[in-house]
Amino acid sequence: MGYNLQLEQSQKLIMTPQLQQAIQILQLNSLELDQFVKQQMESNPFLEINEEHGGDEKYSEEHQPKQIDWKEYTENYSRDSHDKNSSYYNQENDFNYESIVSEQTTLREHLIMQFNITRLDKKYYEIGEYIIDSLDENGYLTQSIQEIAKEAGFGEGTVEKVLKIVQTFDPPGVAARTLKECLLIQLSHFGLDSPEVIQVVDTYLEEIAQNKYPYIAKQLKISVEEVQDICDLIRTLEPKPGRKFSEASHSYIIPDAVIKEIGDEFVIIINDSNSPRLMIRDDYRRLLASGDENNETCRYINDKLNAAAWLIRSIEQRRQTIYKVIEIILQKQKPFFKYGKKHLKPMTLKEIADEVEVHESTVSRATNGKYVETPMGTFELKYFFTSGIEGSNGEGVSAESVKSFIRDIVAAENPNKPLSDSKIAEMLNKKGMQVSRRTVAKYRDDLLIAASSKRKRY
Repeated sequence: MGYNLQLEQSQKLIMTPQLQQAIQILQLNSLELDQFVKQQMESNPFLEINEEHGGDEKYSEEHQPKQIDWKEYTENYSRDSHDKNSSYYNQENDFNYESIVSEQTTLREHLIMQFNITRLDKKYYEIGEYIIDSLDENGYLTQSIQEIAKEAGFGEGTVEKVLKIVQTFDPPGVAARTLKECLLIQLSHFGLDSPEVIQVVDTYLEEIAQNKYPYIAKQLKISVEEVQDICDLIRTLEPKPGRKFSEASHSYIIPDAVIKEIGDEFVIIINDSNSPRLMIRDDYRRLLASGDENNETCRYINDKLNAAAWLIRSIEQRRQTIYKVIEIILQKQKPFFKYGKKHLKPMTLKEIADEVEVHESTVSRATNGKYVETPMGTFELKYFFTSGIEGSNGEGVSAESVKSFIRDIVAAENPNKPLSDSKIAEMLNKKGMQVSRRTVAKYRDDLLIAASSKRKRY
């Protein structure tokens, strides 16, 4: 064995930084692209926003300001705004935004406010605050009476009495230790604590979840209809009392494109409002032209110029790719945009990739996280790529279409005699959709529709 040098030619695909950036830009959604552009503008002085993009606003007579009654305005202004004793100003005479900006009350604040107005000895306040601080976001008590008594330095009986007081607060069912106790507190609060209802909650919660109404009726020696009425009443109660005080997270969607129906034609409009058009500053360009090419400053400017040009090109390429993909989707799914979900056809990434003449991964990046606003609603582009079944006429039927038919069939069924999965499969077969009972059961579970035995009304 020995070492030697050997020349060899080979072809390799090298991911340049520019290509990696183009791929990254393609898979960004509108909000992420806007943030990315802002970061690039901070690091690259060559980039600036084209202020002329979008056109100037045109003013009409209806936008002209109306005649103002200045006398009334000054009277109101002097009485309200300049009143230093007004709640709109703080002690430093600065405008107090807290007086006009609403703030959501937390569960703890809501309970503490009620606890402070109770006619209870102040020495027990520590127990009440400790109980309130031990509640989770759903309003349930997470610590035992023994633990609270040990920490607060009071007897277990005293802690139990203070807990009973807290359990009378709003929202009903708060400070419960179990779901059963939460429901019983609410029944007592609303005056619905009849012996039958109390016994059902206390003993047969598991059977209620499984819709075993005949079994409960046999045990309580009442009719099945009465048991179902009791269960309907129980389902109106709130299993998580603190839920309405939890912070709701709102996610806003900005569609990347809009499909509008104008007459008999559909028009695609790319939404550029959230992604500003970039341009290269002329002053830096002139500085490069007037400088020495070997100068370090000119080399720096040249690198930034190339980076800016590539960024603008990548954003435009992203725009064109998304437009082409949506255009092909529109051609293949035109019945969906005219008539709704029941006319959605099966479609794969490969079909679109072949039409656009790009790789499947490119189509996947162009559709992931991108939304389009249509006459039927706003959908993620991934929504249109679904599997399906073969119809009787040889054309494919998407899974979403089958689910839509199943939802309509269940909504129109007789609640006293709900349809089984086999019966639903037979009805779909008559409509030209060849599906099995197992497929119906799978799609029904996806739609969160209970089985026929749990949908039955007595």
